[in-house]
Amino acid sequence: MKPAQGKLGVLCVGMGAVTTTFIAGTLMYRKGLGLPGGAVTQMAKIRVGRGEKKQYKKIGDIVPLVSMDDMVFGGWDIFTDNAYESALNAGVLLAKDVDPVRDELKAIRPMAAAFDPKFVSRLHGEHIKQGTRLELVEQLREDIRRFKAENNCERVVVLWAASTEIYVPYFEPVHGTLAALEAAMAADDQEHVAPSMCYAYAAMAEDAPFVMGAPNTCIDIPAMWEMAEAKQLPIAGKDFKTGQTLMKTVLAPMLRTRCLGLAGWFSTNILGNRDGEVLDAPENFHTKEVSKLGVIDTILKADEQPELYGDIYHKVRINYYPPRGDAKEGWDNLDIYGWMGKDYGMQIKVDFLCRDSILAAPIVLDLVVCADLAHRAGLKGIQRWMSFFLKSPMHDFTQGEEPIHDLFQQYILFKNQIRLLGGYEADEELD
Repeated sequence: MKPAQGKLGVLCVGMGAVTTTFIAGTLMYRKGLGLPGGAVTQMAKIRVGRGEKKQYKKIGDIVPLVSMDDMVFGGWDIFTDNAYESALNAGVLLAKDVDPVRDELKAIRPMAAAFDPKFVSRLHGEHIKQGTRLELVEQLREDIRRFKAENNCERVVVLWAASTEIYVPYFEPVHGTLAALEAAMAADDQEHVAPSMCYAYAAMAEDAPFVMGAPNTCIDIPAMWEMAEAKQLPIAGKDFKTGQTLMKTVLAPMLRTRCLGLAGWFSTNILGNRDGEVLDAPENFHTKEVSKLGVIDTILKADEQPELYGDIYHKVRINYYPPRGDAKEGWDNLDIYGWMGKDYGMQIKVDFLCRDSILAAPIVLDLVVCADLAHRAGLKGIQRWMSFFLKSPMHDFTQGEEPIHDLFQQYILFKNQIRLLGGYEADEELD
């Protein structure tokens, strides 16, 4: 494995609440003023070895991780605000956690974004590139090259932390092969080539791993898998697993393990930040809905236990509520049953009052660190072991593969990969 030497450029698509919370928190931690709470790569210990050789080590003591001191931050946005202004506008962090790194945040100015209002109708910015899909790709590639050179970066990771795009159904004539996707870009196909695809293609063309943090149809298509294999690059996605879905990946395995039936699961969210405003548009919400609805079906398998999970009513709602800002509330109602069947039903109610960007920021850090680790280790293609951090794990649907949603099974994948990369045995098995 290549060592984690030199600067790592971290380029984020979208310089809003999530990105600025991530950057500000990382800069604060450098000064000894913050806590990387929630960041598994920074805080977790995992077991390596067995028996008398068993040890519990921090991940950075098992594999060579990039130091947060070596990260250089940049990105794109449709607004011209620097990272300090954007952090203040987002209103996530208190002044005491922004002011100590004010000058560093002010120096981070976004590059103009590749943006198409047809894909995110609720946002209206002015800092936008012009051109065909292929021209946008070339402009993004130039941005990456310039950033890398100006900041003396050895490596770059590109991560999408921008808004959810409208739902783009898989279209095999465009998305099925790399040649078809490139032809569609050259033909300026604005229906099947989303702006996020331009970022992903540009990143990989410039030898940068790409991580999709929203539920967009982007790198979860065969064309992108083909490119990642050809370029020997790791890719990961999609959709940061922060609040309500995180709870589902914990509660659903509990029901399955305890052999309790599920009649229905109703989920609703209220959210007042920019993400909530975008998802208030039905065409954008549908993309998120597809991501959220797929979680419990792969954990609670109707075909294996139809008497328990054969008739589940699953409903998901997201409501834009400006007074809450970034303080999201996820409310779930589960109608369950067990002994003697549905006549003796029970309920589980969960009210998760969380902070959207506070939960997402450590996930961004973990995904960046893991993507860089995978790249230096020579891993390529879909990184299933990174699905622990993601709501809708990528999988090869063309071969009938099902994603793993169970959080505990995902953690086994994660730990085994870290063990292997550290020269240890991958000694846990998936059920």
